[in-house]
Amino acid sequence: MTTPQQMPALFVGHGNPMNAIEDNLWSRAFLSMATRLPTPQAILCISAHWYINHTQVTGSSHPKTIHDFGGFPRELFEVEYPAPGAPALANKAVSTLGHYGAEVNHDWGLDHGTWSVLKHLKPAADIPVLQLSIDYTKSPKDLLEIGKVLGSLREEGVLVMGSGNITHNLRDAMKHWGQTDPATPEWAARFDAEVAQAMEQHDNEYLATLPSKAEFSLSHPTADHFLPLLYVAGASRPSDRVSFPITGFDMGSLSMRAVLFE
Repeated sequence: MTTPQQMPALFVGHGNPMNAIEDNLWSRAFLSMATRLPTPQAILCISAHWYINHTQVTGSSHPKTIHDFGGFPRELFEVEYPAPGAPALANKAVSTLGHYGAEVNHDWGLDHGTWSVLKHLKPAADIPVLQLSIDYTKSPKDLLEIGKVLGSLREEGVLVMGSGNITHNLRDAMKHWGQTDPATPEWAARFDAEVAQAMEQHDNEYLATLPSKAEFSLSHPTADHFLPLLYVAGASRPSDRVSFPITGFDMGSLSMRAVLFE
């Protein structure tokens, strides 16, 4: 038997759901990034859009495509991402997490934080995919530890992927809807740069302090799009090389930065 190739850990800024069906700067960036990724045995995704008070892992063998948004064209609601699930891996992940009280969930599927990115990274939808919920009752340090535990799955050929955005203030971003190349506000550029520096330095302790800082609420009125980054940082290793396959801002202040640990 061959030993599975060790997989990277990846954080992706998923941005606007329309990136799933449009030919634009960001969808092309996802396609380009796909060429850098090895083929995994399975993908474990932590999406900003499954934000609950438990740690759960999807256990369906055929996870449904969830269209968790409104006000978009019918074409977006018709997208299906029919990747198989990974029930055995879900059970193993729950067992591995032990005292964190993780559970298998058979009702949730793949929300747009997952499929809008994977539609470009793995368009054939032939790799098993499961999601891990963000448990908002846990502290940032707990999320890092959960990520560290799940990081062991990288050695078994599992790509650990977080999907959110390093800055995500939709009220500010929507001011620039439809504008061409709006200016990025200083607070967004500063926060994005600070996070990037911490990732390069593997400074997970600093990342864990950010949600408690006063300026955090400007970049994240709610923490859901930031917290997937903590799981991925936890799954990384000090020996990993850090790179940023995608950088830049959409709608002025929405960071689309991707972070790859390999």
